[in-house]
Amino acid sequence: MLGGETRKNLINELNESSPGVKRSDIVYRHMRDPALLRYYYRVKMMPATDKLELAGSSPTDVFVGRFGYPKVFIGPMVPPTFGDTSILGTPERWRNLSIPSIVSYRSKLVRGMHLTRVDNVEKGRMEEMVRDLALAERPAEAELNFSKKPFVKLSFNDEVQPFGPSAIMKTMDLYNVKADRKLEKAYSDTDATATTSLIELYENNIPVSKIQQALSAGTLGRGKSRKFVPTRWSITAVDDTLSKNLLKDVKSFESLDAIYAFYHVSLDNRWLIIFMPGNWEYESAEAWYPKTVWNENGKDISIYSSYEGYRGRKTYAEIGGCYYAARLAVTEKLSEMHGQGRVMILREVHEGYLMPVGVWNVREHVREALTMKPVVMNTSEELFSFIRSKMDIPLKDWIRNCKILRDIMMQKRISEYLISK
Repeated sequence: MLGGETRKNLINELNESSPGVKRSDIVYRHMRDPALLRYYYRVKMMPATDKLELAGSSPTDVFVGRFGYPKVFIGPMVPPTFGDTSILGTPERWRNLSIPSIVSYRSKLVRGMHLTRVDNVEKGRMEEMVRDLALAERPAEAELNFSKKPFVKLSFNDEVQPFGPSAIMKTMDLYNVKADRKLEKAYSDTDATATTSLIELYENNIPVSKIQQALSAGTLGRGKSRKFVPTRWSITAVDDTLSKNLLKDVKSFESLDAIYAFYHVSLDNRWLIIFMPGNWEYESAEAWYPKTVWNENGKDISIYSSYEGYRGRKTYAEIGGCYYAARLAVTEKLSEMHGQGRVMILREVHEGYLMPVGVWNVREHVREALTMKPVVMNTSEELFSFIRSKMDIPLKDWIRNCKILRDIMMQKRISEYLISK
């Protein structure tokens, strides 16, 4: 719960701040309890939600729920503002934003809700408008009428990006909707499988977030088999499908000739991405510090990892959608390098990562890390020394929790034994 004294101090500083000071920066200084951030944006959104109507420019953003499947809530995301709101629905543009800025953007989006069956993609006016919005090239004007006032509750989880209030819609109208030609072409191709369409859109430079929206809105796949796909599922499905397709080529490349290490810090996450010679293997490990979202009440650091060998894995990754989002980023890089290798991701999540903002954070910040100039090494000793220098968690803890690092250590010991003999 948010303490009264903490809340009072925040409100006083906000009221007394000069015009040149960003209010989100003030919030960030006070924000050591996620409840404080939720409270701030709850109050901020109250004027926009104290009525049964809403009009604004949707950033072509739609949301499909998963509870009650195959009956789910579908609908648009609409802010109470007009104009170019595209940044609100484009995670690819959020790399340099702070958590308060991301939450500030996303809390503006009101989720309109309409209950339907997942196989009703071609039935009903609401369903048609959700589909049209997902195919739109640019923000479209929307007018929503609700049965009750929107309920102000910020939604946060580590799969989907946050959003603001929600309300069940009575009516919905869209204006000035212009379809993206590439998305419209994929929608018109009712003979293509969803997998084929996903890959073609990606190869035609449609942003991953937009492809995920298109899949979620039931616009892809063979005609009669099309369904609305819960947003959470569509995000992972696209990351998984695209990275598997890239792996087909990656596995045909020659092995990398050295160890390449990429280091980056973002949103108080420390990323170390390591490419090593060998056939394809992949492991992603996450270390959550106490007071972070997946270790809120813990006293010790919690480390989780998921692994796959050359033939992939048959079960869902233990660390969830982040695994597939990062795998897409690293397979993109290997494809660019025309090389095959073993890939290890070490992620430290420190206290500044106060709440989850979606797996886009993983995909985009791993992508960003891989644009940095790598440190090139040739031996396991150099690699272990580099890990020690960049990560706070002791090397022995990473080795204990990561299969690839344990394998490297074992190979090192065997080679030392053979030399000694």
